[in-house]
Amino acid sequence: MNTDPAAMEGASGPVAVQADRDGTDMVPTLLDGLRGTNPALVLLFGAQADDLAALQCGLAPHLPPDCVIAGCSSAGEIGPQGYASDSVVAIGFPARHFRAASLLLPDLAALPVSEWMAQLRQMARDFGPDPARHLFGLLLTDGLAGQEDALVATLDAALPSVPVLGGSAGDGLDFRRTSLLAQGAVQSGVAVFLLVETDLTIREVTFAHFSPTPTRAVVTAAIPEKRRILELNAEPAAQEYARLTGLRRADLTPSEFARHPLLLRMGGRHHVRAISAITDDDGLSLMSSIDTGTVLTLGRSEDLIQGFSDLLEALPTPPLMVLAFDCILRRLALERAGLTDRMSDLYRRHRVAGFNTYGEQHSGMHVNQTFVGLAFMRSDDVA
Repeated sequence: MNTDPAAMEGASGPVAVQADRDGTDMVPTLLDGLRGTNPALVLLFGAQADDLAALQCGLAPHLPPDCVIAGCSSAGEIGPQGYASDSVVAIGFPARHFRAASLLLPDLAALPVSEWMAQLRQMARDFGPDPARHLFGLLLTDGLAGQEDALVATLDAALPSVPVLGGSAGDGLDFRRTSLLAQGAVQSGVAVFLLVETDLTIREVTFAHFSPTPTRAVVTAAIPEKRRILELNAEPAAQEYARLTGLRRADLTPSEFARHPLLLRMGGRHHVRAISAITDDDGLSLMSSIDTGTVLTLGRSEDLIQGFSDLLEALPTPPLMVLAFDCILRRLALERAGLTDRMSDLYRRHRVAGFNTYGEQHSGMHVNQTFVGLAFMRSDDVA
């Protein structure tokens, strides 16, 4: 068993426990780690399809009857010891400090936005939040459905006063199928929204290791519904991107895409519009929405570790846990630079737990190549 012992002391905050995905004792291991937390909410990251359903069936009878269980498949996990693969991470949120409700948002392909908004507003009314406590939302969504931008806009419009963070479910590096668990069922092509209340202090932690360069390009042709750029500066997109980065067209690989992202300026900040592949027609396939006429800026990769470390150290008190949605492209960049052990050590010291995503959501935006997290701290420790 792999559990954060510091977080277990008095079950004062969320508790993360990790088990081998191929192990025969996965359910007992996770239950042993969650014992004593009396969770109001359990998040499961890493399992796919049938394994996720088996976890639901194995865990639910041994957890409180009103405990909300939700989760998704991932592109990697972050457990008590940092980065992991082929594992399942369970995070228990003790009822002493948390209350939660879940809502399944089905049929992402059809985007029934009006229906979703009505359900979200009714959910908030039924939840009856306590104004003396902190309310936040968590979003888990199919990372292959390509509807994150519409989802976060819907949530922002329906619940404008609720901060929402989340991550897009992954499938390792296969990009074939993702799975989401909510209300006892495992499905694809859906999203799961969790409304959570806590008496702990919360603080959003977001970090992207890029800065804008002076180089800009205009999207002169695109297929928005497919998140595809056909032309940049009236040239075939892949060819123009290669020219802007100083690379040969043949050298454009996922690693180079990660080093030279395209940035979109919005709300006074630059947000990554990550490239996932070159298309057969020499276009660029993105992991976020794009429209014709959009001005993009070429990004420059900065230090992967220091700025993030400074951000965590700047928290007003050591966190009980940081719930993490960390882009798989960031992890690939760390692996390429030989820095995964250093990042894992940073995660251990600051009690970071969560999963590697196909995209991240925060502040009403869907982004890429970004760490999005929520730090939980004891209220009496924060001035």
